[in-house]
Amino acid sequence: MDALLLLKAAIMGVVEGLTEFLPISSTGHLILAGQLLGLHDAKAKVFDIAIQTGAILAVILVYAQRLKAVAAGLPSQPQARRFVLNVAIGFAPAVVLGLLLGKAIKAHLFTPTVVASAFIVGGFIILWAERRQASVQPRIQAVDDMTPLDALKVGLVQCLAMIPGTSRSGATIIGGMFLGLSRQTATDFSFFLAIPTLIGAGAYSLYKERELLAWSDLPMFGVGLLFSFLSAWVCVRWLLRYVASHSFTPFAWYRIGFGIVVLLTAHFGWIQWSA
Repeated sequence: MDALLLLKAAIMGVVEGLTEFLPISSTGHLILAGQLLGLHDAKAKVFDIAIQTGAILAVILVYAQRLKAVAAGLPSQPQARRFVLNVAIGFAPAVVLGLLLGKAIKAHLFTPTVVASAFIVGGFIILWAERRQASVQPRIQAVDDMTPLDALKVGLVQCLAMIPGTSRSGATIIGGMFLGLSRQTATDFSFFLAIPTLIGAGAYSLYKERELLAWSDLPMFGVGLLFSFLSAWVCVRWLLRYVASHSFTPFAWYRIGFGIVVLLTAHFGWIQWSA
């Protein structure tokens, strides 16, 4: 296996792990990194989705105690069963709409204008959400206080992330805040919702595009998964500490700036975003 290819896979893994759970869109950053590294063919697109699994393993590790407690309590604890039900309900809209609209979205929305617009609009929405959060007392302070209807609403908001540049974590966290969740609760539920969403997306992509893959690709995918896991583990632990005492305002301004970068690089032909 080409050592340079493995290095590129490691870089892509780091990009995925650092951006997947921040409200800044991992898709947009992977497009940029892939273009700069020359990884933008059909197989690279499968790679981008597959390495999300490494990032989600980091979430499972960070929340291992909570997930073990839920698993142990399923036979006898209504709270544990409601937690699993809420995650399932939140996950369902993405499955349905993804299967119905996935091809159309890929065909029509993966354009520089859409990506840049999603970055910029999302940035202003975060600024609005943070200003609103400062003046409105959240009605839900913990994931266990969420109802199935709350979970469904967050799941519907997650579907906005099908628009490239929106950010799955950004949609669920900021959407959750608008729906009355505290910043910490919205972040926690976003992580829990990511587990079935990203694992499902990765498994589906690998199965659907299996003819593009060969056993010789295993080292590349393995390196990408490893570095995605390591960087996501660092990022998730940092983010959980960050949200305890900080707002998402810096990410909003970053999104706006990144959106401008997308427009400029597309206009001058430096990056083929539509690829």
